Amino acid sequence: MNNFSIQSIYNWYRNAVRNPKYRWWIVLGTILYVFSPIDIAPDLIPIVGQIDDVVVLTLLVSEMSQWLIDLAKSRQAGVVTEETSTAPEATVDVKSVSVE
Repeated sequence: MNNFSIQSIYNWYRNAVRNPKYRWWIVLGTILYVFSPIDIAPDLIPIVGQIDDVVVLTLLVSEMSQWLIDLAKSRQAGVVTEETSTAPEATVDVKSVSVE
């Protein structure tokens, strides 16, 4: 029996968007789906026809914004580690004990 659920589709979409190899293909496919007249729910049906487009666009925007936030955080973390590792005047305080 085939396990088909909304959660499995969401997980596939999320993983595909986060994979650099497929990211831009998924973005392009999502945009084409939104503007295509062939949908799960045709756009000619009022309200219901636009719901699937809104859901897909919301998913795309949320995943891309999360990807951009993660990218910004990783770049910021990389800059901070570079600044701290190349500090020329690092001072180390040491307690000295005489040995007799």
